[in-house]
Amino acid sequence: MLTIKVLPSRAKQNRYQPLTLTVLHAKERNAPKGIEAIRWKLVTNLPVCSRAEALEKLQWYALRWKIEIFHKIMKSGCKAEESKLRTAERLVNLMATFCIMSWRIFWMTMLNRSIEAAPPSFALTPLEVQLLDRLVADKDTSSGRKSASDYLRKIAQLGGYLARANDPPPGNMVMWRGLARLTDIELGFSLAKENCG
Repeated sequence: MLTIKVLPSRAKQNRYQPLTLTVLHAKERNAPKGIEAIRWKLVTNLPVCSRAEALEKLQWYALRWKIEIFHKIMKSGCKAEESKLRTAERLVNLMATFCIMSWRIFWMTMLNRSIEAAPPSFALTPLEVQLLDRLVADKDTSSGRKSASDYLRKIAQLGGYLARANDPPPGNMVMWRGLARLTDIELGFSLAKENCG
């Protein structure tokens, strides 16, 4: 841990105070055999006075990838940057909707990787479960009871995931495509049911 003071440029010294920064240097302990240990150099303007505070800042930084993935879903999946709205109010409403959608995609992807035994109702509505049962055939019917993870894989399959035995878990973008397709099907089903009785 090292503390440094950064001065503003000469032209801005009247308006800005010097900035005190802490440089944290961390090295991974017990790295897997044959893999080089991870080394981090993190610069923060937050106060770091103890080892516990330094570890806290490193743990915060370790969560950064989740924030980046969330924004990737908003940018690539929702295509947030392509919106052509003309008022701030409309843009705020759109971004609020995109935040909810992006969070759901990210949450479902992480849920699929971490909790295998959760019931389908943990992540999906009864209609979504019903539609997925009709749209995507079950790969393994021996167990009988299906989990949320089984249905989340079905959503990924709607998005192009092949679900082969050695495939890694589905990623955010394939989940995005699958959920977008399921939502379209759900809307069509609801409208048909409403109009046809």
